[in-house]
Amino acid sequence: MTVVSSKEFAANQEKYFDMALDEQIMIQRGSNMFHLLYNNFGDTNTYHAASVYDEVLEPDDDFRRAISAKELMAMLHEDIHQMFNEKK
Repeated sequence: MTVVSSKEFAANQEKYFDMALDEQIMIQRGSNMFHLLYNNFGDTNTYHAASVYDEVLEPDDDFRRAISAKELMAMLHEDIHQMFNEKK
């Protein structure tokens, strides 16, 4: 991965577009970072949102054990009542 400033990118666009064929290029502008991403979809009239981070992950054990916010609130509510009852 190569990180360049927006000024450097503007001065050498062709170089970084060529580099993007083989590697990730990050363009930093202030505190913002932009990805220069090469996608060869053939049809240039079709927009396809893709990212170098796109991948399909199967649910794992952590996901299967997850609880909803409603379940969490119910459990916290019980715990708070127990704490106050024990102080009496």
